[in-house]
Amino acid sequence: MTAVFALATSLLWGLADFGGGLLTRRFPALTVVVVSQSIAVVVLGTVVLATGALGEAGPRLWYAVAAGAVGPAAMLAFYRALALGPMGVVSPLGSLGVVVPVGAGLLLGDRPGLLQFAGIAVAVIGVVLAGGPELRGAPVQRQAVLLTLVAAFGFGAVMALISEASTTLTGLFLALFVQRVTNVVVGGGALRFSVRRGGRALPEALPEGGGPLKAVALALPALAFVGLADVAANGTYALAAQRGPVTVAAVLASLYPVVTALAARGVLKERLRAVQAAGAGLALVGTVLLASG
Repeated sequence: MTAVFALATSLLWGLADFGGGLLTRRFPALTVVVVSQSIAVVVLGTVVLATGALGEAGPRLWYAVAAGAVGPAAMLAFYRALALGPMGVVSPLGSLGVVVPVGAGLLLGDRPGLLQFAGIAVAVIGVVLAGGPELRGAPVQRQAVLLTLVAAFGFGAVMALISEASTTLTGLFLALFVQRVTNVVVGGGALRFSVRRGGRALPEALPEGGGPLKAVALALPALAFVGLADVAANGTYALAAQRGPVTVAAVLASLYPVVTALAARGVLKERLRAVQAAGAGLALVGTVLLASG
């Protein structure tokens, strides 16, 4: 079940990233984060009340608070790095955050078999290549590299933290709710700061007529999908980490760049570069090795 939940995580994160990437072409990135996570807060709040999950409150929820604070900061660093570019360097480096939960799993006593160690190595290489790394000397600003590494560490830290935030299913609902509330508070504060410095909170008016608020209203289903897919991915990852070695769960859950690349190929008709196709193939080989180890 560890492999099933972890692969579900990759699918959900990959689709959420794809949807979020499309939305940030029309909306400010912070607005996408805040609105999508606010929708998730409403849904999760309903689930928490319906399941009586408030009774699961305890010290472990501080892990969820930490995950909720680190997540938006990592995402902002990643978006800033993408703006500095080149994307072919930033995107693959961002996937290196998997070393955080893998390292945590090894420190906590995970001891993968030889085939699984090979699978980890092959899958991580595949994920990096699937991001389409620039291999021909593209100019890279030092700030872009530093921001990307900060974002990667943040993404990995969220995976490690959320896996420690609960031990039961109802506790997981509460932990995800707390994480999302923290996301909205931190992201909302960053959005307010951005607006005070001259940034935009709303998109441009629709070309066919209608103001920015109408544009947001029309995009609510897509925003809801991004927020809820991200929540579900965190939940399936926590379940995967609880049911098997964290090292295996983390690597399989980190295959989401492959899903994003394939979604871009299927929906936007973007052509996969040779290095991306090779990366997707290696990621598949690594998955097989991990599942069979």
